[in-house]
Amino acid sequence: MSRPVLITGGTGQVGLELARLNWPADVEPHFPDRVAFDLGSKASVACLANRDWAAVINCAAYTAVDKAESEVGAAFLANAQGPAWLAEATARAGIPLIHVSTDYVFSGDGEGFYEPGDPVDPPGVYGASKLAGELAVRTGNPRSVVLRTAWVLSAHRGNFLKTMLRIGAAGGPLRVVADQTGCPTSAADIARALQAITLAHLKDRGAPTGIYHFVNAGEASWCDLAREIFALSGAAGGPSADVTAITTADYPTIARRPANSRLCTASLTRDFGMTPRPWRDAVAEIVAELVGPIAQEKK
Repeated sequence: MSRPVLITGGTGQVGLELARLNWPADVEPHFPDRVAFDLGSKASVACLANRDWAAVINCAAYTAVDKAESEVGAAFLANAQGPAWLAEATARAGIPLIHVSTDYVFSGDGEGFYEPGDPVDPPGVYGASKLAGELAVRTGNPRSVVLRTAWVLSAHRGNFLKTMLRIGAAGGPLRVVADQTGCPTSAADIARALQAITLAHLKDRGAPTGIYHFVNAGEASWCDLAREIFALSGAAGGPSADVTAITTADYPTIARRPANSRLCTASLTRDFGMTPRPWRDAVAEIVAELVGPIAQEKK
């Protein structure tokens, strides 16, 4: 018997990677567009009851961090109210809800890698709206998993890696922030983690629930990441540029960014058996997809 899985946010970086995965023959992923399923509409979410879904993966979100400071209602509708309706609907159906969240729930002022249970203190509206969504999901559906991630990169949509290649192709040196540290993470790897968690819950109603972190292994500053992107791209004959390190104060933004976005994935490894690969390997794979094969000596 086929088990349909509803996946929201199918046109985003992670949603597109979920669509590229091979799924078991008895699992049927569905990626409705926003016309067919609008997370910002209670009536649309209520239509979940019209089909016997086996699980829901929520990748849809409002992700414009700076615009959120002036679009509070839009951010909370997509990141908090929508997930609240999803939690209510999936709990009523008795099915698991796997929900994607962010490092922005933390202030970024802490030391070391953040554990899932560490105190939260969002630095802005975006993080606050995502934290509200986490609370709605965890309290609304006991069969839920919140998966926080950070610094998402892929060959699709807009992201830091693609921006660097585009600016690098235009020529000239670049100035990139070096005092913000995080874990660059492949959207494809996030998709594989979401798939593994979902399949675990389809197999076992008692599969672990709660808040987990998934990022690629290691750490970097934005400046480190930019230099790695251009080293890999240059080795493949693609755009390259000299990168100068600057501070956050040299590049002011409307919303404050966490200085420390490093997330600890130990509990995910313990409960679901997943060990993230190093971020440099993930970045090399994306650059190769966008630019071409990377020279062997760089690998």
